[in-house]
Order: sequence, then C-alpha cells, then structure tokens
Amino acid sequence: MEVMLYIAALIAAVAFAILVVYLAITLKATKGTLKDVSSTLEGLEKQMEGVTTETTQLLNKTNNLADDINQKSAKLDGLFDGAKGVGETVKDFNQSLNQLSNSISQTSAENQEKASQAVKWGAAIMDLWNKRKNK
Repeated sequence: MEVMLYIAALIAAVAFAILVVYLAITLKATKGTLKDVSSTLEGLEKQMEGVTTETTQLLNKTNNLADDINQKSAKLDGLFDGAKGVGETVKDFNQSLNQLSNSISQTSAENQEKASQAVKWGAAIMDLWNKRKNK
C-alpha cells in the first residue's frame, strides 16, 4: 500500500511538472504576442501623431479659407446695395416717364377739339392767303 502511495505521489509530481512546462510555454507565447501588440500600438501612436498634425493644419487652412470667404462676401454686399440703388433709380425713372406720357395723353385728349379747330382755322387762313396771292 505504501508503494501505491509513492506511485500516486510520483504521478502527481510528474503531472504537476508537465502542467508547469505547458504553462511556461503558454506564458512565453503570450509574452511574444503582447510584445507584437505593444510594437503595433507604438506604430499606431506615431501614425496618429502625424494624422493629428495634418488634421490641425487642415483645420487651420479651412478656418482661414472661411474667413477669406466672409471678407469677400462682405465686400460684395456693397456692390449688391449699389445695384439695388440703380434698380430703384431706373424704376423711379420709368414711373416718371409713365406719368409724363399719361399727362400728355390726357392733355391731348382734352385739347383735341381745340387742336382740330386750330387746324381748320389754319387751313382757312391758308386758303385765303392763296386766293389773295393768286389775284
């Protein structure tokens, strides 16, 4: 019975030794994997620094471009105001011409009969003049 106890202890010791060896192999592989992950993260960090720098530069250029567009847009506001003033002046001029035309039409309609009589008197005077001249 004592022999079985020694055999069982020996089997347990061998199993424990095998377990320790496999754990050491696994830990060594894990160490290599973590080393690779660490180097990958370092490379990623360097790339992110470059991307961050480029993004900052791009943001600054975009802000400068937006400021430039705003300044140029403000300069164009004066041009549009001037064009609006010209449009209003032309509109006022057209209204004045319409009023003048309406006034002339109304006056000629009112004085049409007088003008007709004046033409008749003028024709009669011309006839008389021609008759005197012929005599």
